[in-house]
Amino acid sequence: MKEIIKKAEILVDALPYITKFSGKTFVIKYGGAAQTKDELKNSFAKDVVMLNYIGIRTVIVHGGGPKISATMEKMGKKPEFIHGQRVTDQETMDIVEMVLGGLINKEIVSLVSRHGGKAVGLSGKDGGLIKARKKTIKKVTPETGVSEIIDLGLVGEVTLIEPGLIDSLDKAGFIPVIAPIGVGPHGETLNINADFVAAAIASALKAEKLILLTDVPGLLDKKGNILSTLKKGQIAKLIKDGTISGGMLPKVQSCLSVLESGVNKTHIVDGRVPHCLLLEIFTKEGIGTEIVL
Repeated sequence: MKEIIKKAEILVDALPYITKFSGKTFVIKYGGAAQTKDELKNSFAKDVVMLNYIGIRTVIVHGGGPKISATMEKMGKKPEFIHGQRVTDQETMDIVEMVLGGLINKEIVSLVSRHGGKAVGLSGKDGGLIKARKKTIKKVTPETGVSEIIDLGLVGEVTLIEPGLIDSLDKAGFIPVIAPIGVGPHGETLNINADFVAAAIASALKAEKLILLTDVPGLLDKKGNILSTLKKGQIAKLIKDGTISGGMLPKVQSCLSVLESGVNKTHIVDGRVPHCLLLEIFTKEGIGTEIVL
């Protein structure tokens, strides 16, 4: 009986959050271990379906870097990266589109559908959803100290999100599942970082939350403790002293950009924890790091 009562108390504790967020939109970037382990895949899909059933509109943006690299190697092509960005020639872009827009996207749609949700797979090419331009980076030559522009090939950055298609699907009760592929000014297909796509979509939709699933517990201080809440004003100091570095930098930058565009809260959450979405959203303590203005 005690266990049954405990379950009831958990539901009651979640009620204020359900009331507060019903009718709002959450954009979720799905990747890392949560996207590769069967138990976590099913946990994620169940969380998303539950959110949808209680009236929270969810939009999923997914990555797939490891799967792309593995597929490239199977096809005899070696992945190449510069400053963490995949160098993408036309052959690589064909593989990226096949893996992201086909294999991974449809697997997520199938998972959500299996657990009772109505999901629709999209790429940024559908309905002109994601407009983009080629992205270049600068690299300093050690011998001369002069910076040179590096051409990454068909790598893009978002210039515009057309939210009409997502809005229509959301209002009809569907869960959009979006592959981070955009269209350039000349109709070329461009490979885009999924964190940045999720941030751009959250901004365009004026979402309530942007949630980034990662393979770490959240942002950690120098002693390894989770920083449960951070304000925008604290971020610059943490970057300067090296507390925030490496792969966390683009995630934090994505969070800051969406807060400035009207998104209320952003979260960096450990996708390796089963039901991480429900734990972060419906408990006072949460399990990751929330970043607010």
